[in-house]
Amino acid sequence: MNKLLSLFTLVALVATPLAHADNHGGNDEAPIALAIHGGAGTIRREDLTEEKEKGVHAALNAALDAGYAVLEKGGSSLDAVATAVQVLEDSPHFNAGKGAVFTCDGHNEMDAAIMDGRNLAAGAVAGLKSVKNPVKLARLVLENSPHVLLVGDGAETYGKQFDIETRPPGYFYTDHRWQQLQDVQQRDGVKKDSEGCGSPGFALDGFDPLSFGTVGAVALDRNGNLAAATSTGGMTNKRFGRVGDVPIIGAGTYADNATAALSATGHGEYFIRTVAAHSITTRMQHLGESLDEAADAVINTTLKNMGGGGGVIGVDGKGNITQTFNTSGMYRGFIDRNGNRGTAIYADEVPAE
Repeated sequence: MNKLLSLFTLVALVATPLAHADNHGGNDEAPIALAIHGGAGTIRREDLTEEKEKGVHAALNAALDAGYAVLEKGGSSLDAVATAVQVLEDSPHFNAGKGAVFTCDGHNEMDAAIMDGRNLAAGAVAGLKSVKNPVKLARLVLENSPHVLLVGDGAETYGKQFDIETRPPGYFYTDHRWQQLQDVQQRDGVKKDSEGCGSPGFALDGFDPLSFGTVGAVALDRNGNLAAATSTGGMTNKRFGRVGDVPIIGAGTYADNATAALSATGHGEYFIRTVAAHSITTRMQHLGESLDEAADAVINTTLKNMGGGGGVIGVDGKGNITQTFNTSGMYRGFIDRNGNRGTAIYADEVPAE
């Protein structure tokens, strides 16, 4: 009988997905960590006023405070990243939610994704036009839908079943983003016809380093669980229903307790083609690279050699954080496993409180 019980115990242990289990059992001494970003790209000091810089740092710190408070109280990493991203979506400083950029025909189309590293559960949405906080709808998809990715009118209809908060088009309007659209269209000689920007006469946009941006968060909670969330307004002047990497699980958003949680920002087409976020975790798992080493290889070698600009934030199961990018700047912030914190904008800037 004892031998039989031992056999059942062994089978149960083998069948348990240890990599995705809670590692610390809610231990108050276990490390917690949070990292956020507000987009990477051509960010130059001469383009930002002192007032704008202060506003960006204030928004980043507000997101850090909100997300980290969840972790300090023993909350889940999933709650923490959703909370932090919602704060960034509500700020006009970033290309997500309130500050979303405009499509060629003058609308806002927003995408978001969220992923739970415990069980690889994920939810994503794309092409939203009225949802105030796209990351909230992405989480509803994760928790209540058998699907992973919902798009456009269907996604918004799904949200209505849960009374998801919406806003009229005017809520998403900001002078800065509207002027960006005018500048890009004037530069490129865009002339809309009766069919708008969907006319076959228009080619797909080339890569404009000034036109992208995203917000995101990654976290480790006291149970040793990882999560990632990302939200974006896409690319300025985009057309033809273009969707970037953010809602593509493994490209712009990924989390797995066995390796790391990651949120990307940049030229999405390159992140999709290289499955960038998942590639980082694959290098960690199969090559034994650290989070920093794997992120550097993907962002500064693989993507850069292809001409892809952008960056990634990540956190692993030990609370190690990376904020790696190959552009002149990335809005970013963190609170590490030792409680140290900082925010930064430019590539040559050391994050500081």
